[in-house]
Amino acid sequence: MKPTFKLHSPETGTDYSIYVNAPRATKGAGPWPVVLFTDGDDQFTTAVAAYKKERAADRVPALILVGVGYGAVYAKPQNRRGRDYTPVAHSDEPSSGGADIFLDFIRTTLWPELARRYHVHASVRGIGGHSLGSLFVLHALFHKKPFFTHHLASAPSIWWADGAMLGQAKKLRTQKTKLPARLFLSVGENDSESMAGDLTRLEQQLIAKPFAGLDLMTRRFVDKNHFNVLPIAFGTGLGMLFASRPGE
Repeated sequence: MKPTFKLHSPETGTDYSIYVNAPRATKGAGPWPVVLFTDGDDQFTTAVAAYKKERAADRVPALILVGVGYGAVYAKPQNRRGRDYTPVAHSDEPSSGGADIFLDFIRTTLWPELARRYHVHASVRGIGGHSLGSLFVLHALFHKKPFFTHHLASAPSIWWADGAMLGQAKKLRTQKTKLPARLFLSVGENDSESMAGDLTRLEQQLIAKPFAGLDLMTRRFVDKNHFNVLPIAFGTGLGMLFASRPGE
């Protein structure tokens, strides 16, 4: 899939490849919620296919899907996921710890550009990802100033920096009791013990000391591992996150 457009980030100094799947614009149509997916070069095609399947079954509303990539897949040096998706620095990746700056790019540069090009819903904003990309999803949720309202985290790399994300969530809970958002957490049952175990630890932490207003949804996918879980995790996550709730 070719990028829809390129966008330079003054915040990170990187040129990003932006992939967009948007409803056909007609007079009076929209506004549509945007769901941003990390790892756009590698995973956006899967995200779009999963969304279209859910949409055909009438399980999700019309959405604008946006993939953010680098014009380079995982293994290429131009791919900066190790920098952008990690909230704290770690010796495993010399450039790591740039998640705050990447989030600034999304809020300050990317979102206004999307709003200029598309009929974007002003108050419903989604983000989804897998593995290291969903570590960033959790960082965006447990940020002192959350930007997104709907969060899809498939097999998040909570192990990063000795489980620093668990500490980030715990610290935020000591500072505030309310977090109005939706969170979908999932992992394949055949994923590693670390992935599954860390996800359970986060779930238990959020249940033991819940945030008021945080709508937590979790799933374990039978016969799925870290790699083949993507279609069902993205499809199920979108379906559950954007399903209407009583009173809405």
